[in-house]
Amino acid sequence: MHRAAAAASGVRREDNEKQIAESNAVAGGARRKEKEMKLTDLAPADGAKRNKKRVGRGRASGHGKTSTRGHNGQGQRSGESKRFGFEGGQTPLFRRLPKIHNFDHVTTRQWQEINVGSLNVFAANSEVTVESLVEHKVLRKPTDSLRVLGNGELKVPLKVKAHHVSAGARGKIEAAGGSVEVLTPPQATK
Repeated sequence: MHRAAAAASGVRREDNEKQIAESNAVAGGARRKEKEMKLTDLAPADGAKRNKKRVGRGRASGHGKTSTRGHNGQGQRSGESKRFGFEGGQTPLFRRLPKIHNFDHVTTRQWQEINVGSLNVFAANSEVTVESLVEHKVLRKPTDSLRVLGNGELKVPLKVKAHHVSAGARGKIEAAGGSVEVLTPPQATK
């Protein structure tokens, strides 16, 4: 009985293989048979597995003699435990930094400085503002922190509007027949 069933199943298997082969045939040629994946093909990705560090197994291993613990001291002893943040007696980071609870950050201004000598590009009696400085390419972009310094000579009278003017710059502008107006920047909102 078993032989007859085995023979029948063998016939069925051969028939199935023929049908599969026929179905793989494509008009004009046979379809390339793809390689089947086997359990032996499975492997972890390169670098995903690392061997355990085995210490105290001789010099050739690279972890021999002192077993990666260094020479003498607290770290060499068994049961070594240092608290979190301990830096060997040096004042630790969390104590070196200031306490900044509810600390209002002091906003600093990035001053754009120009000298009086660079204002000679303007016509006489013209008004010098941040926008006009950008138009004449003395400044690259508008700013709310323009500081005029006294280096150079001014040859034309000008009406200068800036957020800060040094004493030397004020003297040179007024000596040339011009005037100075100090602007107040808009207050930063919290």
